[in-house]
Amino acid sequence: MDLIPLPSHTTTYAADHEVFSLRPETVLSAGPGTEVAARWLRDTVGAATGLPFTAGDHSAGGGVVRLAVDETVPGGPEGYRITVDPVGGVRITGAGPAGVFWGAQTLRQLLGPDAFRRAPLGAREWTLPACHLSDAPRFGWRGFMLDVARHFMPKDGVLRYLDLMAAHKLNVLHLHLTDDQGWRVQIRRHPRLTEVGAWRERTKVGLRESPLWDERPHGGYYTQDDIREIVAYAAARHITVVPEIDIPGHSQAAIAAYPELGNADVIDTAALGVLTSWGVNPNVLAPTEDVLRFYEEVFTELLELFPGTFFHIGGDECPKEQWEASPLAKDRMVALDLKDADELQSRLIGHFDRWLADRGRRLIGWDEILQGGIAEHAAVSSWRGYQGGITAARAGHDVVMCPESHVYLDWRQSDSPDEPVPISYVRTLEDVYRFEPVPAELTPEEAAHVIGTQANVWTEVLDSVRAVDYMVFPRLAAFAEVAWSALGAPEERDWPGFEARMRSHYARLDALGVEYRPPGGPLPWQRRPGVLGRPRPGSPPIR
Repeated sequence: MDLIPLPSHTTTYAADHEVFSLRPETVLSAGPGTEVAARWLRDTVGAATGLPFTAGDHSAGGGVVRLAVDETVPGGPEGYRITVDPVGGVRITGAGPAGVFWGAQTLRQLLGPDAFRRAPLGAREWTLPACHLSDAPRFGWRGFMLDVARHFMPKDGVLRYLDLMAAHKLNVLHLHLTDDQGWRVQIRRHPRLTEVGAWRERTKVGLRESPLWDERPHGGYYTQDDIREIVAYAAARHITVVPEIDIPGHSQAAIAAYPELGNADVIDTAALGVLTSWGVNPNVLAPTEDVLRFYEEVFTELLELFPGTFFHIGGDECPKEQWEASPLAKDRMVALDLKDADELQSRLIGHFDRWLADRGRRLIGWDEILQGGIAEHAAVSSWRGYQGGITAARAGHDVVMCPESHVYLDWRQSDSPDEPVPISYVRTLEDVYRFEPVPAELTPEEAAHVIGTQANVWTEVLDSVRAVDYMVFPRLAAFAEVAWSALGAPEERDWPGFEARMRSHYARLDALGVEYRPPGGPLPWQRRPGVLGRPRPGSPPIR
């Protein structure tokens, strides 16, 4: 059946030619708790097939697609079962509403690639193989991080990626909303964050070594109603949106809008604009009470927009040179009895850890938040390899594993000179498929703190949706299987079997309009000749 992600258990209980046919008379029976999945089936699969999926419990000759919630289905609230009976029809049973929805996603795959289109191609028979499936995810956090700060992705592009995530059973969109190069979300109390911070004068083409510039201004932001729409659209697909607002580093766009946020006793913050190039930037937030109050006001507005438990504060790549030269920062360290600037950053992160906890939320940050001591309630996104996640898990903190060496999808996909703007080491589709999120050196108790895994795409050199598609797919399909399915040790995984299933999955991606990297390499319009990246020589072992 070529399903991706691979289900836990599949049985074909009749001869291969036994099928159930969906007809215009086929009705959709949606039990309590399945309303979201039923609406999605009608709107999405119904649009592709032209079938109405009329509500009802009985059909005169067309059979029934039944949706039901049954908490006894194993595997937690996202577990599901599908039974396709050639006579009686289809039954999708989930342990919770999310399980029913993921079962509906599997049903769509069973119908074939044309079920992924937005309108029927013509009259045809839609059939499902007689089978029984039982499935549940390995991880509760199956994430994808989309960087809309470096290159802005308009709202429709974000909604499209939510659909692509749902098709791959991913359930957390980590939306990277702010950085040195742009502030992408409206804050009513501080309008200059978008009036000034959402726009840069020009953009470096390629990485820092490149001499090329795009002289057009670049920018954009989401209004608060845009965010409400994105969050609601995600929720209708059982996806949680986790916002990231970077502090104290990666904050020049905010400082450009409000110079008093920066270290004005060290540099002329009023002269700073939104950053036009890339890389680690020395212009960071000042560690003052006024800055804390400012970001409390920002976070207060955002908590109204993002109802999920986790709130990402960045915390990575914060150079301390300005703090070490700042009389105000030094006085702050003395007043708080801190020994160095790392402890000062830890105190700042700890402040927001407590502030968020008081409001029923949890702080999550990149693994640099371990420096100077980790905050009490914090979870860690482990990006600089596994070690940060190992340290956090051993200290009793939850971890999302997203090591750059494995699941940074902006890294190049081959060593061919045709690869567009090549970054770092080669990470192929097979490399991603063999990624193991849980380090072997963790005890079972420690490993329980690995609550999930995430693939990240940074967009410094990805200036269009087409470019994002190329870098993300097909590797996100392999990552989705790693995040969902119990595949065993990396060296034991059935790579030839996955590669064979991908042949069907490419047809689904084609139907969805995804401009993925073909197995044979980039198509002519996917190349970027003359644009420098930063490739690293060779391709060292994954781990």
